[in-house]
Amino acid sequence: MTKKQKNLLYRVIAAGVMMLVLVFLPLKNYPVLRFGLFMAPYLTVGHDILRKAFKGVKNRQVFDECFLMAVATIGAMILGEYTEGVAVMWFYQIGELFQGIAVGKSRKSITDLMDIRPDYANIEEDGQIEKVDPDDVEVGSIIVVNPGEKIPLDGIVREGESVLNTAALTGESVPRTARAGDEVLSGCINMSGVLKIETTKEFDESTASKILDLVENASSRKSRSEQFITKFARVYTPAVCYGALALAFLPPFIRLLLGMAPLWGDWIYRALTFLVISCPCAIVVSIPLSFFGGIGGASSQGILIKGSNYMETLSKVRTVVFDKTGTITRGDFEVVGVHHNTIPENELLEMAAHAEGHSSHPISQSIQRAYRGRVDLDRVDQVEELSGRGVTALVDGKKVAVGNLRLMEHQGVEGIECHSPGTIIHTAVDGTYAGHMVIADSVKDGAKEAVAELKRSGVHTTVMLTGDLKAAAEAVASEVGIDRVYAELLPADKVRIVEEMLSGAAPGEKLAFAGDGINDAPVLSRADIGIAMGALGSDAAIEAADIVLMDDDPRKIGKAIRIARKCIRIVYENIYFAIGVKAACLILGALGIANMWLAIFADVGVMVLCVLNAIRCLRVKNV
Repeated sequence: MTKKQKNLLYRVIAAGVMMLVLVFLPLKNYPVLRFGLFMAPYLTVGHDILRKAFKGVKNRQVFDECFLMAVATIGAMILGEYTEGVAVMWFYQIGELFQGIAVGKSRKSITDLMDIRPDYANIEEDGQIEKVDPDDVEVGSIIVVNPGEKIPLDGIVREGESVLNTAALTGESVPRTARAGDEVLSGCINMSGVLKIETTKEFDESTASKILDLVENASSRKSRSEQFITKFARVYTPAVCYGALALAFLPPFIRLLLGMAPLWGDWIYRALTFLVISCPCAIVVSIPLSFFGGIGGASSQGILIKGSNYMETLSKVRTVVFDKTGTITRGDFEVVGVHHNTIPENELLEMAAHAEGHSSHPISQSIQRAYRGRVDLDRVDQVEELSGRGVTALVDGKKVAVGNLRLMEHQGVEGIECHSPGTIIHTAVDGTYAGHMVIADSVKDGAKEAVAELKRSGVHTTVMLTGDLKAAAEAVASEVGIDRVYAELLPADKVRIVEEMLSGAAPGEKLAFAGDGINDAPVLSRADIGIAMGALGSDAAIEAADIVLMDDDPRKIGKAIRIARKCIRIVYENIYFAIGVKAACLILGALGIANMWLAIFADVGVMVLCVLNAIRCLRVKNV
């Protein structure tokens, strides 16, 4: 509990005790003394609300809940309803206290996440270790991470072996072993050995900074529900104020015209009751709190949702489209065979590895690993990458083409088809077919379970898009249970197919696309919801996506949808409950059936119930 909340709690307790004592004191025959004594608890608990209301009037921002509370309670005190006047302010502040505690609880999940921000980095220069600000560490520097310290920047382990705690990034408590050559992410905690890490990104571009930036900016992207409530409050609050004014003065004037007693006190009391009931704080407070709790809860599970607008869209997803490599499969390619080679196998691998030497694509890397020799880029010239086909280059003066059958056709070379499962990479040297390599990729653990969970979550269509060969793509889709497959696609083809699916979708049904590569960025932007794999995914994909999965686990997609649906369900529960109770109580108040005590329940009671309901959005571990 914060200092401000403790102060409010003490004021609430003090005012409550004073009010309880005053209720039992025989003060009816001492009206001036009674008024003065009741002003003590009233000002103790409500002075800040009165001050905010005065500032609102002064700044011409009149119509808010503080103004409604101030008018209603001051009016009650003037009418001599001291107990009701103090009680309204007292219960309202109790509601504010509940709200503050609830917001604090939901903020704690965000605060826990903020602990991944490192305070310093140990940089090694000339054999000496110096503590510096992570912002000052340049790419390519060697940093030393001791046991118990956070990894401050993304990088590659050059020396040492250790166990890393990745819970802050992924929401999973399973430790991960890091050895020389492994890539490590900032925000992980080094649990055992000393690691020497060569940094690959600046601090602002590292994983920890990007996560914090995504979470901190999530609240700026409002959902349609939040936008509706903001607009609703702007119209609703002045409307009920004018309605209360009319209720206070019109009926007495009509009674005067009809020759009846005006009953000013009764109608003003009804108007004040009407004002207390009408306060929209239950809706205005609970809905942003619900989204804030949902985003915070999801982030604790390694699911970063960039805004509440995306959460609302995610809850309506009925079609999920997957990229294959890095999303459904591991993206850990290996050359498992060389077929129909017209030159020695090692020479074919040497030519292909050098042609692919400038590429960091997983397939290129697998060819370079299979070659086992050192790739000398001084031997390579005139490298040209042909999107969706492959690469061509001069290697030792020979023109080498490495890619799919379409590249062979483009080069005027007759390729030989291969029916082995996997990705087939064909090679031609100086216009002559040299053979092809079979590169296989394994399905991720949990991919099959992820698709099954999506079906159970109400997703009726799953699709896979890939630039890989049809046979390899269909084999993967069949293994994991995906409904439809589109293979041998260029990046532009993926966008076209997603657009066709979007145009054919039923009203209110949304499409999500999950991918990890640079070539997936256009599709991630075009889909209703873009989901990026955060650990292996490219910066472009993470930037373009609306949701980032920090551990690349496809099972988290189904969990994200369930979290979003739970959050939206709670939002609508609060909207219907608050508006329903208030509408009924407003009618009763206008008719004189509801008194100030019922008004207190309609305002503060409803707010407390809605806030307590909103806190459920934080409980997402077992969703």
